Parts: sequence; structure tokens; C-alpha cells
Amino acid sequence: MNTYLLLKTLHILSSVLLVGTGFGSAFYLFFANRSSDVRAQAVVSRLVVHADLWFTTPAAIVQPVSGIALAHMAGWPLTTPWLALSLGLYVLAGACWLPVLGLQLRMARLAQQAADTWGALPGEYLRLARWWEGLGYPAFAAMLAVYWLMVNKPALWTQ
Repeated sequence: MNTYLLLKTLHILSSVLLVGTGFGSAFYLFFANRSSDVRAQAVVSRLVVHADLWFTTPAAIVQPVSGIALAHMAGWPLTTPWLALSLGLYVLAGACWLPVLGLQLRMARLAQQAADTWGALPGEYLRLARWWEGLGYPAFAAMLAVYWLMVNKPALWTQ
């Protein structure tokens, strides 16, 4: 297997890890937040933080590095319309995801404090959860659009 195909395989696997871990984590925290079980919320929010740090963050770094290298190796300028739009959407997803990391850390801390005292979640947790969810929708939609652009490579506008 040549270098291009190895890099492409790494790029595809890291994209699956990035979006799959993000979607899976969001799924579990979304439903844990609706369970009204503070202990479940504490456990799931802590695990979501770990998943983002251990899996999503490294994949989020590998994606642009491998993608730009692949574009260079294939001879596609970064101004190629589908590629430029993909990069812009990736930046949009990242701009949504970065604040989510901070929100998740605070949510996990608040949920653990409530679980430790057998208390209720404070209103701040619910406010943070709404922001977390609100930022997740555009980030996920942007990543789905990036997948579509990567697979289809449509002619969007002339260069």
C-alpha cells in the first residue's frame, strides 16, 4: 500500500472516530439528561469528557493534518470549491465544539457534586446542558455536510 492510501485510511478512520464518538457521547448524555437520575448524569457526563479528551480531540487534530496532506498529494488546491467549503464547515464544527468541552467539564463537576450530596442538579447545569445541546446540532450538521462533500466532491462554483 502506498503512502497516499495509508494516509487516506488514517483520515477515514479518524473521521469515523471523531463523528462516531461525538454522536455516541451526545446520544448518551442527551438521554441521561432527560432521565432525571443525577447519578447517571454524573457518570455519563464524566465519561463524555473522557471520550472527548481521549478520542475526539486526537481525531480532530488528525483530520485537518491528514486532509491537507491528502489534498496536496492529490494535487487539489485548498481553494477547490468542495474542499474550501469542507474546511470552512470543519472550522464551524470546531468553533461549536471547543466551547462544548468547557461546558461538559462544568456539567460533569456540577453533576458529581449533586450526586455526592444526593442533591438535585442546580439550575446552572440545566442552562449549560441547553447550550451544550444547542451547539451540538450545528456541529453535527456541519460534519455530515463535510462527509457529503468529501464523498461527492461536487462542482460548486468556478475557481
